[in-house]
Amino acid sequence: MAADDVMAQFAAVGPGPSNGLTDVTGIEVGHFTRPDPPYLTGTTVVLARHGATAAVDLGGGAPATRDTDALEPRNLVDAVHGVVLSGGSAYGLDAAGGTMRWLEERGIGRRVGTGAGELVPVVPAAALFDLGRGGSFGARPDVSFGYSAAEGASSGPVAEGNVGAGTGALIGNLVGRRLKGGVGTASAVTASGVTVAVLAVVNALGQAVDPAHGLPYALALGFPGEFPDLVPASAVDLQRHLGTVAPGAGLSSHTVLVVVATDAALAKSEAADIAREAQSGLARAVRPAHTRFDGDIVFALAMGAKPLLVQGTVGVAASAGKLVQGGGAPVPSVAGTAAARDLALALLGQLGADCLSRAIVHALLAATTVGEFIGYRDAFPSVFRPGG
Repeated sequence: MAADDVMAQFAAVGPGPSNGLTDVTGIEVGHFTRPDPPYLTGTTVVLARHGATAAVDLGGGAPATRDTDALEPRNLVDAVHGVVLSGGSAYGLDAAGGTMRWLEERGIGRRVGTGAGELVPVVPAAALFDLGRGGSFGARPDVSFGYSAAEGASSGPVAEGNVGAGTGALIGNLVGRRLKGGVGTASAVTASGVTVAVLAVVNALGQAVDPAHGLPYALALGFPGEFPDLVPASAVDLQRHLGTVAPGAGLSSHTVLVVVATDAALAKSEAADIAREAQSGLARAVRPAHTRFDGDIVFALAMGAKPLLVQGTVGVAASAGKLVQGGGAPVPSVAGTAAARDLALALLGQLGADCLSRAIVHALLAATTVGEFIGYRDAFPSVFRPGG
């Protein structure tokens, strides 16, 4: 298959129907949110009830994770049934137990025996630092958060902003010019019909806004009409933002938590490639990114419903090895030479990176002011045209 044929297949034709993670068939998203003092935290759950080939890439130096080693390509686990993203730093990883219990009650998990209930849901997790932002260091997610988030999960449009794991998130704590962070999501559909989508929980040490003009760094990566028609900020807004040092700002722990999903059939090692390449989308939208104070992490989920390539002369089977209740599921064959497939993976990863950049802008625009934590719209009202 010629390179231009591959590139034509992976031309992005626009966002999916809801421009969100649930545009990938088989993915559900649920949030559980506690904004009531002394809480300012929550949990977000991404469900893949029928299993998804999964991998992970860690880009920061301060991770709080659970069961991520199982996603290494060399290790046995070849499918997950959910991913938990939570506030609460390492304490918040307890939320994964609630999601596991919810899945177990519904008979969803990796079969480990022949008897009823002999299964283990595979649910890796990662947490961000938001301890004390609602008033109490001890007000943090627990098992009930993960259960409730799973209970509320759906395949409908994904709520953004101050929800779930993004409830207490902040952006730009490095120099005290911080803004309210939160949840954002975005998707893209290729000319061949493959969908890739991202959900990001943005709690970054770096900034997402260019201090020269007050506009999001990644604004230009949006599809036509995706973002409001913004103009450079007024001198008054810039001075107010740049001259403000928020109480408690400094080098505390941060993290951007990401799930990138596709309906393409990928091997576990290929999903790892997608996760790794998606990290570049964070670096385009947040500066600096991947610092030793951030636990930036990307989970990649491949649902396996569509072949990666739809033309070619050499069949290459993607061993996604999905595990579902009651047995395994067939994985579509993928056509194309090894070189064509490698190019397709690179292009898919690039689309994932673009989706991540766009999701970060959506998180910034959707997050609203909570107390001393100022939302972008309140910090830079001058950038919005009337009706924007």
